Amino acid sequence: MTAIAPPQSGKRLALLIQYQGTHFHGWQRQVGQRTVQEVIEQAIASVVKHPVSVVAAGRTDTGVHAAGQVAHVTVNSPIPVHRWPGILNARLPADVVIRAAAVVPSHWHARFSALWRRYRYTLYTDPCPNIFLRPWTWHYYYDPLDVETMAAVLQPLLGRHHLSAFHRSGSNRAHSWVEIQEVSCRRRGALVEIEVQASGFLYGMMRLLVGLLVQVGRGQRSPASFTEIWQQEQRHLVKYAAPPTGLCLLGVGYPESPFPLTLCTEAMPQFVTPELSIA
Repeated sequence: MTAIAPPQSGKRLALLIQYQGTHFHGWQRQVGQRTVQEVIEQAIASVVKHPVSVVAAGRTDTGVHAAGQVAHVTVNSPIPVHRWPGILNARLPADVVIRAAAVVPSHWHARFSALWRRYRYTLYTDPCPNIFLRPWTWHYYYDPLDVETMAAVLQPLLGRHHLSAFHRSGSNRAHSWVEIQEVSCRRRGALVEIEVQASGFLYGMMRLLVGLLVQVGRGQRSPASFTEIWQQEQRHLVKYAAPPTGLCLLGVGYPESPFPLTLCTEAMPQFVTPELSIA
């Protein structure tokens, strides 16, 4: 695939992007596939009348959502920065939104300037289906999940580790070293939320991690076995990836962020499953 050359001069814009990944073949531009990168590049090019290349902080996979994806693009245009979200949203499909735009220095890079990325995976555990939760969660109700044990077994992941056990094939990344900064697993009613913040994520890492973690939660695998698998880099034992529907990129952190962090973290719906009282 031939990359689009950005203009040699112009201003660099940082974009804060939200999208529902259900009908996208991931972020990265691919021939013959609908991708987030492609539809945004087409929208910008239709405004500035020259080809553009939009670079994201992370390349989400097919079906994965984003509440706070960050990208940059260089454009030759006199349009004031505050007008860009409205102009682009009028040209984008309904499942992509530009929440904010900011001018950044020419050396600023959405991917390489980032300190961390944060993902959340959400499971819906009630046996009764919920059509409003279906696009955003993994409807898992087959076995009770021991959330306390799941939370505990995540703790040894904190720090810098070689996580080849959670690295899918097909990546051009030369190594599997990752610095895990924060982990959590909690239950809110019928919802189980797993969050991981790291310096970066390997190809397929979160879905493979959640797939193995659910085996611990259902009692199919011991906590000691979970830890041994990733510490001993036993990739052949990680056989199941959680579905993409429950995964969302919450936000990206920078030394000096061009956007308030709340614009990212508050953008993802806080689903609730309340107890109803009928009089």
